Amino acid sequence: MADHRVATGGPALVRAAASLGLAPAALAPAISDPAYRLLVGEDSAALLRRQWTADGFSEAVLLASGRIGPDTPAVLATAAAWGCDRVRDRPGGRGVLPVPAPRPDAPVVDRFLHLAALAATRVETAVALARGVGEDRVKADGSPSVAADEAAHLAAAEVLADLGLPLLSEERTDGHVPEDEPWVVLDPLDGTGNFRAGLPPWAFSAGLVQAGRAVAGVVVDLSSGRRWWADGNCAWRDGVPVSPRPGSTVVVPTAPPGGSISVPGPARRVRVTGCTAVELCLVADGSAAAWHDIDRTGTHVHDVAGGLAVLAAAGGVALGPDGAEVRLRPDTAATMRFVAASSAEAAAELLRAVS
Repeated sequence: MADHRVATGGPALVRAAASLGLAPAALAPAISDPAYRLLVGEDSAALLRRQWTADGFSEAVLLASGRIGPDTPAVLATAAAWGCDRVRDRPGGRGVLPVPAPRPDAPVVDRFLHLAALAATRVETAVALARGVGEDRVKADGSPSVAADEAAHLAAAEVLADLGLPLLSEERTDGHVPEDEPWVVLDPLDGTGNFRAGLPPWAFSAGLVQAGRAVAGVVVDLSSGRRWWADGNCAWRDGVPVSPRPGSTVVVPTAPPGGSISVPGPARRVRVTGCTAVELCLVADGSAAAWHDIDRTGTHVHDVAGGLAVLAAAGGVALGPDGAEVRLRPDTAATMRFVAASSAEAAAELLRAVS
């Protein structure tokens, strides 16, 4: 983001407030609200809000600005990561700029991140329109299915088709996927049971896979607006770089067969969110120390690819039952079991505890 970064509080918040001529208390709520971004540089700042327009566009609006215009790279990058169509110069203003897409010859990671962020925004609208429709179906694996699943797939697949890469989805696979070429795997609505119950979180998840590794990913908690993304070198949550850290909380996807959840040796507590993509991102950003499904039936590639990309770029590690690095295959029916943690040592310790 050039020389502007997302403010997270402390001195940056005070500096931004001074640049904008506002009291720090006026900006404090924006620090924790995913619908806002507070950008701050050495002598300038901007407060942006993500919103929808009456004609259905998603846009980033400059609510306050100190020498940062709508065409500033940091503003455009923020809007792109939000999956916005355009930037507006002020609330109610007529100055509108489209968010530029990467050039067709740009690196595939850059194009993927732009389109995946946009796809997540399209999914937000699609699942809202499909809510409460057709909630009685069951998927082949026994999990619940709602009309929103199909609506989310169609919305996301239409956007991601511009990449020109093979696309796998929880809902369907489009065409042959050679394992030695890049491919995209998508879970347009991860946590369908949560969505149906109205119990957060539920998420959009997309990963770009090459040579068995998730090299880029986007995960959006559709219930809160939180966004994680990774380009293979760095991982972010809501525009702020993240990294994993040791701790005492382990997250797991479900109860294992038999119905009881045990607390593994390295941990003091276990949490279940019902949304695997978000759980892996919680490990990536240090909110949780580790994740595992070793004593369960396993997860699918579409459940984990986006989160694994964020985890790997943040510096975390995922190991299979044999202690080897997790490899992703273009097969949405197969399941895999693994542990995810802040380091190889932490992952190995958890693996020993739950095996």
